Amino acid sequence: MIIHRIQLPLNDSDYYKLSIGDKVLLSGTVYTARDAAHKKLIALVEEGSLLPIDLSNNAIFYCGPSPTPSGKVCGAIGPTTSSRMDIYTIPLLELGLKVMIGKGERSIEVYRAIQEDKAVYLSCLGGVSALLSQSIVSCETFLWPELGAEAIHRLIVKDLPAYVAIV
Repeated sequence: MIIHRIQLPLNDSDYYKLSIGDKVLLSGTVYTARDAAHKKLIALVEEGSLLPIDLSNNAIFYCGPSPTPSGKVCGAIGPTTSSRMDIYTIPLLELGLKVMIGKGERSIEVYRAIQEDKAVYLSCLGGVSALLSQSIVSCETFLWPELGAEAIHRLIVKDLPAYVAIV
């Protein structure tokens, strides 16, 4: 297995080195977004508003951090089922989204769109959320705090482990 250290934003040189099954240690800015946040992002797009996130330079992690324990940077942070975001993914890819992180399969339409847009879908193992949280350098609520765990959080990650599922 090949291991790649990737510093976001993903550049063409790094993209063309990736193959399905490769391990990635991802560093940089990652935004969390689950179903409710995706719905709000798409509503902004439909209104003609600018998105508050530069999708081409950041990654979206399909997760919501659990409450932060005392003395920790972030609570447990495990991936949620990515197929739930499939209805929102193609419009976000069209707006420049390049890196998605989650778990599980994607629809054939999303699979093809990821490949056509030269984006990448990284998969994290479920059940290791406490381990994944060790890669979080900082965590702050970025947008829609009223959504609780489904708010968008801005994470700075160092060597977040994931595997290339679609490229």
